[in-house]
Amino acid sequence: MKKLQKTIKKGVEIEGVGLFSGQKAKLRILPAMQDSGITFIRTDLPDKPRVPVTVENVDAKLRRTAIVKDGVEIETVEHLLSSIFGLELHNLDIEIDASEVPVIDGSSKPFVDLLRQAEIIEQDAPKRVITIKEPISVMDNEVTIVALPSENGLTVSYTLNYDGTYIGSQHLSLNINEISFASEIAPARTFCLKNEADVLLQQGLGKGANYKNTLVIDSNGVIDNELRFKDEFVRHKILDLLGDLSLLNASLKAHIVAVKSGHSTNVKLVKKIWEVCSEPQEGSKKPETWLDVREMAKILPHRYPMLLIDKVIELEGYKHAVGIKNVTINEPFFQGHFPGRPIMPGVLQIEAMAQLAGVLLMRKSENAKKVPVLLSIDSVKLRKTVVPGDQLRVEADAVRVKSRTAEVHTRATVDGELACEADMKFMLVDPE
Repeated sequence: MKKLQKTIKKGVEIEGVGLFSGQKAKLRILPAMQDSGITFIRTDLPDKPRVPVTVENVDAKLRRTAIVKDGVEIETVEHLLSSIFGLELHNLDIEIDASEVPVIDGSSKPFVDLLRQAEIIEQDAPKRVITIKEPISVMDNEVTIVALPSENGLTVSYTLNYDGTYIGSQHLSLNINEISFASEIAPARTFCLKNEADVLLQQGLGKGANYKNTLVIDSNGVIDNELRFKDEFVRHKILDLLGDLSLLNASLKAHIVAVKSGHSTNVKLVKKIWEVCSEPQEGSKKPETWLDVREMAKILPHRYPMLLIDKVIELEGYKHAVGIKNVTINEPFFQGHFPGRPIMPGVLQIEAMAQLAGVLLMRKSENAKKVPVLLSIDSVKLRKTVVPGDQLRVEADAVRVKSRTAEVHTRATVDGELACEADMKFMLVDPE
């Protein structure tokens, strides 16, 4: 029986200060549609830019992981992402009003408690699974991290070595599932040596750190705090690693063996896995590509405000495409279309479907330099009002494609309910 993707039933909030910036931040975690992945939304910036959690958008910084796209950044994401990965959640929108995720108590436990409070639910799509079939490794002097084949889901074996310090050497090997993660890994807090903390402060970092949310260690042990586990340090290293593995947007079937690995080498391994592996979804074909707005602008002759697809999340040959349109209150058409009760115009839903059909048709090399011009629309159905906050999932299926004409069936849904569908006919013309 295939395991399904998961999201949460209701939105939840948490707030605190960033570990490195000291900046106050509020997080609002919301359910998202199947196959949409994890996305951060910077609510403090104009147009509320969206930053998907993907391998392409990762930036491994000093002692933390950041997600960056088009100059928009969210940093220290690993504790939150670790909780999402550990609880096997797949689709969430995360609104944040600052540039850094709040540290709370320095562990993933507050996020685990919050997400469980939001009620985890299954969705109508199989979860993506990446299976390691042969060893994949990253080595940098004494630092090593390897992904090995495994028959038992995900196992992590981590060894750290702080010779000459109170921490010393620690090792832990653990099979990771929702129960083991929540009890054995999530409560482990971030840590650093006292001399490292002093250097970070001199560099203007660690402004939000204190002895409550960070285990600070000197020669005598932990300062003004107590350990939750005797080997809490290695457990937190596993926590960080799992947060970085979440960038794969898939469950992982592997045995990860790490020695002294940090965010930089973790991310290098994640990128290698992404490049090598060919099974992001168990029992199904790998989507051939994922296009964002910039890539679609290279294909379609549309620009803001008339480019109505935010991203393409599936492209299967020349037959099938799936795109996403996130409908926000900032859409320019809401200013004049029922401003007292904003509703996305049906003609623009049809336009979004036509644009996705255009992306699908122009994938063929012989059509790459042509322009798909809409000739006719038949069997149009408008079934559901689309309002700010909705995520429109648009699908296009090629029915018949000839050298000069094409027929495509299109549909759009919101939360699994049909919003709009139509049969479209295009003429493929050469540009003037």
